[in-house]
Amino acid sequence: MRCVLASLLTAFAFVSPVSAQEPPPPIGPFVIDLHATVPRFPSDSPQLAASRGLSVAQLPGSGFGVQVGAHFYFLHVKAITFGVGAEYAAGRSSQTPDPPSTLAPTKEEFSTFAPQLSFNFGHGRGWSYLSGGLGRSTWAIVPVGLEKGPADVESLKTLNYGGGARWFAKPHLAFSLDVRIYVISPGTAFISGAAGGPRTNLLVIAAGISVK
Repeated sequence: MRCVLASLLTAFAFVSPVSAQEPPPPIGPFVIDLHATVPRFPSDSPQLAASRGLSVAQLPGSGFGVQVGAHFYFLHVKAITFGVGAEYAAGRSSQTPDPPSTLAPTKEEFSTFAPQLSFNFGHGRGWSYLSGGLGRSTWAIVPVGLEKGPADVESLKTLNYGGGARWFAKPHLAFSLDVRIYVISPGTAFISGAAGGPRTNLLVIAAGISVK
């Protein structure tokens, strides 16, 4: 959480100040985000490993991914601009246990889609935001060469919340940063004697471009 707070404070601090020479344009009317991401997959959860019939040593940990979003800004109330949109995010990682372990290498894949509501602060040359939404996700952790099991294709209710900022160096192109937590609901127990996947807070740090 300290990492999330520090990133959000940085994002808010660097939003461009209002120009003294001419009024800045308003936020919107829409924006499309294209981000590369670093999902911080858990690598020390015995329950998560057991839910797939794996060892903790086979959990991959942090990986790489993408995040794509589109947002429309429909209402300005004093300092706040309200937006609605949707986001798709996906990430993957892999792990090969160190020798002399004979455990099979694994691959991990996560994908999620959700509508979002956002609260935006600033102006059209740069703004920060807080946003969240409720959607569904799938989360697979599979030994290389094997098919996905029921836990790997189960659709899980997922809440996401976070924030970030966009800095427009050009009228229609910006650098953007997003820090988000995906709260993944517990999974169903498919393996006899083992619980389903645990409720998980997955931290994803994203950076890339925004187009309006």
